[in-house]
Amino acid sequence: MASKIRVVLRPVKSIVVRFCPFESNVESTRKFLGCINHKKIQATNRNCEVTADVRHDGSEPLVDVMFADGERLIMKGANLTTIEMLTALGSRCSAKELKEEQKSKKKSL
Repeated sequence: MASKIRVVLRPVKSIVVRFCPFESNVESTRKFLGCINHKKIQATNRNCEVTADVRHDGSEPLVDVMFADGERLIMKGANLTTIEMLTALGSRCSAKELKEEQKSKKKSL
């Protein structure tokens, strides 16, 4: 897979990745955690707290993203691929950055 997904964590406050490793539907969530912990993605926001919540209770894999503006993005990993989760996070972050740029341009005028 040679797809390049751009994820910039600047507008993200924290990410919690929760899964039970003994379930069969957690592979995409585990891979997402690995991608988010990559040094190039982490370098986009050193203050973003990434937490792995590993449980042994048969719970559904879940990614809970908290943005700096208080908004949340919850992705249920059982029904999504790693690329879909990264794309959703990347597009939401890009939209928030664009909105922030527009606000700062209006203030400077």
